[in-house]
Amino acid sequence: MGEVMVEEYPFVHVVTTVPSPIQEVVPKPQEDWLPVSDSRKEVPSPQEGWLPITESRKGGAFTSAFHLLSSGIGIQAFWLPVAFSKLGWFWGIACLLLAFAWQLYTKWLLVQLHEPGPGTRYSRYLQLSVVAFGPKQGKLLALFPVMYLSGGTCVMLINYGGGSMELLFRTLCGDSSCIANKLTGAEWFMVFTCLAIIVAQLPNLNSMAGVSLLGAATAISYCNFLWILSITKGRPAGVSYSPPEAESRMARIGEVLTAIGMIALAFRGHNVVLEIQGTMPSNPKHPSQEPMWRGVIVSCSITAACLFPLAIAGYWAYGNRIPANGGLLSAFSEFHGQNTKKLVMRMIYLLIVVNSLCSYQIYAMPVFDNLEFRYISKKNKPCSRWVRAAIRVFFGGLTTFIAVAVSFLGSLGPLIGGIALPLTLAYPCFMWIAIKKPRQYGAMWYLNLGLGCSGIILSVLLVAAAVWKIVDKGIDASFFNTHLSPLLKPPQS
Repeated sequence: MGEVMVEEYPFVHVVTTVPSPIQEVVPKPQEDWLPVSDSRKEVPSPQEGWLPITESRKGGAFTSAFHLLSSGIGIQAFWLPVAFSKLGWFWGIACLLLAFAWQLYTKWLLVQLHEPGPGTRYSRYLQLSVVAFGPKQGKLLALFPVMYLSGGTCVMLINYGGGSMELLFRTLCGDSSCIANKLTGAEWFMVFTCLAIIVAQLPNLNSMAGVSLLGAATAISYCNFLWILSITKGRPAGVSYSPPEAESRMARIGEVLTAIGMIALAFRGHNVVLEIQGTMPSNPKHPSQEPMWRGVIVSCSITAACLFPLAIAGYWAYGNRIPANGGLLSAFSEFHGQNTKKLVMRMIYLLIVVNSLCSYQIYAMPVFDNLEFRYISKKNKPCSRWVRAAIRVFFGGLTTFIAVAVSFLGSLGPLIGGIALPLTLAYPCFMWIAIKKPRQYGAMWYLNLGLGCSGIILSVLLVAAAVWKIVDKGIDASFFNTHLSPLLKPPQS
């Protein structure tokens, strides 16, 4: 029947069939696996049951909603009022609506592509990229964005979580003799990471459902607390809603593109959608798409109910007086921090700490999965409890080192986020065309081609704007000099 050669790539096994003359006359038996192209098929592997993403397939619509909310709502939403201050009311709301609809559509594409046919499941973004674009190009396009959005987000969560923990204990102690006030920023990062590593000892993604529920609840709470408090405290004097005048036309274009980037990057979590769906059972009668899509609808509805009021109320409360290098929490601390009860500020900081701890688990899971895959590929046996713990400790130490050594990584967020943006807005559209093969020049073909190309163009523009801003304004690239993120700027004394 021909010679069969098996090639292995990270997360995906590809079978290449060398045709023989006998195949031309012998009928081909029916396959349980959906062919991706004439020469590539997914091969089932018992290793799937050894890896933390697919070890347990007992998830459902509710657990997927918890994971999506915990990974989707984050402190990056505090930038939305800043974006509105650059765009104004009309364009700010229009861009927010467009970004929400666009990212919801690409999530729908990913949910459908997770299981494009009976017996075929792609439970990792990199795996789907390799299948859609080929081994070399798929890894080239998706490897950096996936690893950045996993490892890089964990680094930023250490920065936010450790910084919020420092502010929390400052408000609790108050006294300069308190031991909490003697810890440096790097030491607070280490404290946060130790807590994150303890939580990370849960064996697999499905076992993190309770952690994600807590993360979702805390994110929803601090988003709503901040916009409600900003309205009830009243607007500061001199609030205006006219976009600030730029130094030049080029500077204005850069500000607009940066604002669009803030809105686009407020919606995150596409790099873990396939992984979350991989925790669900599936069979021909009840495919995983159905409960996963219900989870996506619930999570996106709640996300919209948090982000839209936060953006609109935050802009109404502070207008163009919101700090350009800060965010909603920074503005609230600056204008109302002195007349706000310390208990309220402590609660906000505590909610951010808990949410950062919970989100860390979701974004670290693809890296844990990748490292464990390397181990079981060599040993041909599942990771023991101690090996799994060592992998988590290693990753926690690595992300802490990066957070301490490159504490200005947040300043590069618009640049690296622009590079990774196609993973959210463009690649799912091209993957749909490559795998589903819609009728050429049909509606779905034009829609996905147009959105995919628009996503690439937007990514290029955002990267150009970020580079221009770095060249024009510069960044404080001081290594091993930990400092609070502008989003966590404490009240001015």
